[in-house]
Amino acid sequence: MHHYKAFGLNILSEIELPELSDGDAITKHDLFIQSASFEHPALENTQLYRRGVRAGFAKDADENLYLHWNSVASFKASNGNCLVVKPLVDDNNLVSLFTVSEALGLILFQRGLFLLHASAVRVGNEGWCFMGMPGAGKSTTAAAFIKAGCKLLSDDLTAIGFNDNGLAYIVPAYPQLKIWDKTANGLHYEKSELQPVSEGVNKFSYQPKSDFLQEPVPLKEVFFLHKARNRKPLVPLSAAEIPTETLKNFPLPSQLLTEDALKRHFSQSFQCTRSARLWKKKRPDGFENLEKWVSESIAEQLTAG
Repeated sequence: MHHYKAFGLNILSEIELPELSDGDAITKHDLFIQSASFEHPALENTQLYRRGVRAGFAKDADENLYLHWNSVASFKASNGNCLVVKPLVDDNNLVSLFTVSEALGLILFQRGLFLLHASAVRVGNEGWCFMGMPGAGKSTTAAAFIKAGCKLLSDDLTAIGFNDNGLAYIVPAYPQLKIWDKTANGLHYEKSELQPVSEGVNKFSYQPKSDFLQEPVPLKEVFFLHKARNRKPLVPLSAAEIPTETLKNFPLPSQLLTEDALKRHFSQSFQCTRSARLWKKKRPDGFENLEKWVSESIAEQLTAG
C-alpha cells in the first residue's frame, strides 16, 4: 500500500503515484485507490483527449462515474471516496499520469469542489489562477510566477472550495508543473532540475516536493488568458461572461453538468466573485514581456498587501 496527499485528501493507494506528495500511515484516509477489474456501462464520447486518445464516459444508476481510455486504463469513481483503476497497459507511469491528471477529478467532483482546467500559484498569501484555451499559456504563466519566487498550487486541474463564510480558496493539488522545452528555455529554467514526463516530446516537469504547500490559499485573482491582438490587455469579466467562461474551462466530461450539477457550477462560479477578481488577460508576447508583467504584478500585490 502507498500513502499520499493531494487536493487536501489523505490517499491510500494500491498503485504507485509518484507525482503525489507522500502521506502517512497514521492519518485516516479520505480516498482509497484500488487496482481491480470491472465492467463499465455503455460509453459516450467526450471532449477530453490525452496523448491523442479520446476519453469515454459513463454514469450508472448508483451514481458511479466512469472514464475510459482505450489501451491505457478505465476508472470508476464512487461516493467521492473510492477510485477503482483498471490498467490496460503495462506502463505504470502512464497509468499514474491518467489517474492523477484526469481520474482524480471525478472524485473531486463527487465531493462538491468547483473545478477548472487551470494552473494556479500562490502570490504572497493569495491564490492566483490562470486558464484559457489550449496554447493560451496557463502552465507557462504559472512557470514565470514560480521562477519569480511564487509557490505552485496546481497545474491543469485546479480545485476550489468555499469556507464557512462562503469565500473561495484553492486546494493545493500535487507538486508537479508540466512545461514544454520552449518554456524551460525561454524562462531559463535549469534543465538538470527538471524531470522528463511520459507525455509529449520535449516536455518536462518541475517538482517542488520538498516545500509544496498543503494548506488552502484564498482565491484572489482569476485570469482567463488569450492571445487576441484586437483586445485590450486586461479587462474585468462581466457578470454575463462568468458562467460561460468557467464552463469553457470545465476539466471533466461535459455530460456531468446536467440539472443540479449545472446549477451548482453556475452558483459556484458567481460565488468566486465574492472574494476574487476575474479578468480577461492578453498574455504578454514573448518571455521577456511575460516576466515583466509577472514582476510588476508581484510588486503591486506586495504593496497592496
